[in-house]
Amino acid sequence: MRTVGVEEELLLVDPETGEPRALAAAVLARASLADPGQDVFEKELYGQMLEFATQPQSVMAELGEELVRCRKEAARLAGELGSTVAALATSPLPVSPSVSVSRRYQWMAEEYGISTREQLVCGCHVHVAVDSDEEGVAVLDRLRPWLPVLVALSANSPFWQGSDTGYASYRSRVWMRWPSAGPTELFRSPERYHRLVSDMVATGVILDEGMVYFDARLAKRYPTVEIRVADVCLRAETAVLVATLARALVETAAREWRAGKDPVDHGVSLVRLAAWRAARSGLDGKLLDPVTLQPRPARDVLGALLTHVQDALADTGDLAAAQEGVERLLRHGNGADEQRRLLERTDSLRDVVTECVRHTQA
Repeated sequence: MRTVGVEEELLLVDPETGEPRALAAAVLARASLADPGQDVFEKELYGQMLEFATQPQSVMAELGEELVRCRKEAARLAGELGSTVAALATSPLPVSPSVSVSRRYQWMAEEYGISTREQLVCGCHVHVAVDSDEEGVAVLDRLRPWLPVLVALSANSPFWQGSDTGYASYRSRVWMRWPSAGPTELFRSPERYHRLVSDMVATGVILDEGMVYFDARLAKRYPTVEIRVADVCLRAETAVLVATLARALVETAAREWRAGKDPVDHGVSLVRLAAWRAARSGLDGKLLDPVTLQPRPARDVLGALLTHVQDALADTGDLAAAQEGVERLLRHGNGADEQRRLLERTDSLRDVVTECVRHTQA
């Protein structure tokens, strides 16, 4: 059974006003004092963000328990400084981000200008184990058309600088401003994958391999495929669903490769349109079918995803939970839907943030 690990980025916010607070360095210092060898929490591009990573897990229930523990520990550490955390992919309230003290981050701020200053966004990255680079690249080629569906499921960023963007996942649109971000062409082999990465670094436009921000990539530090398209999810149970489906997509892709089935060869421009549609609509309205790229109701596209990965889900014992999780999201909506309902009820973006703080640790 393939192991799965999750990295989540959280917003540090004032518990009363809901405004982001640049306290990441102080939170990390407290975490290190409590556990000098801790490797769970890390700083991110901005001082208003805190990242954590789970251990690799085989059982999804255990992954969910660890996600909740990490979120609660992040809240506890932030609480010692009069702050808290919110699993929001963008800040609903206006904010002026503070770049973290780091040579790397300062280089990015100088090189990319306003694109860097607009990157206070929080994502969820899912690592799924693969046996080799050969298997990993084969998986990347076969994942491409299905990744926009994960964007729609996880969408949790409708607000930006105090306004409704009209998008369910505005974070994903902001993220696309990086020069190396987004979907890729088919690689066909590990050699072609690594050659492209080397050629990109050689241009000097990106600093190193860590700035290859493909929608999905081979992880540099781990023997995993890293799927990077999801918003950080408001509720931990949604993050578990995304991780469950990500593992099933990887396993299904690997089985197709071993069976000699060619990947669907959609052009990058068409995959970008599918990603845009998912970011705009979320689970409301229509998405583009991953196989035909024709518009279909979101419920039908999610059904197609479940059918596509059904055997892999059944083999890990996750089929019923995945079906229930998808049906729950279709009934109650994703994080973007919840945020909009909160604003309609309270007429206050501050109240939206403070209510989402509660959901973050549920």
